[in-house]
Amino acid sequence: MSALLVDWTLPVVTPFNRDWFTSGEIAIQTCAHCSTLQHPPEEICHACGSMSFTSTVLPNTGTIYSYTVVHHSVHPALDESVPYTVVLVSLDGAPELRVVGNLGGDVEIGMPVEAVWLERVADDGTKILLPQWQRLKESS
Repeated sequence: MSALLVDWTLPVVTPFNRDWFTSGEIAIQTCAHCSTLQHPPEEICHACGSMSFTSTVLPNTGTIYSYTVVHHSVHPALDESVPYTVVLVSLDGAPELRVVGNLGGDVEIGMPVEAVWLERVADDGTKILLPQWQRLKESS
């Protein structure tokens, strides 16, 4: 998975998505007015229209809701990474929220996973932490 996203365009960090891309946690945008959790981060609350937000940190675990295996790269920077798996993860703590990421290894619907972060540095020096997913390790 380390080769994935090398030389790939990084997201633009804004006040609305900063916690998601820089905290190294599953920091979900939360409306300061009505407490609705929403992802991906937006400029306006989908429930009440407020533009004031905080973040709620959820467990870094979830369940594979859906996935696709990519066999043809959509960008030359990904040529050496194919095939790779893009997953849709239903988050523990807010199963109605689903986030997209990459997963290394075998995958199946319903598989428990945990987030790990791929660190990249933007041109402006901002450390960006991109959530990726791996099979949840069994606790001993």
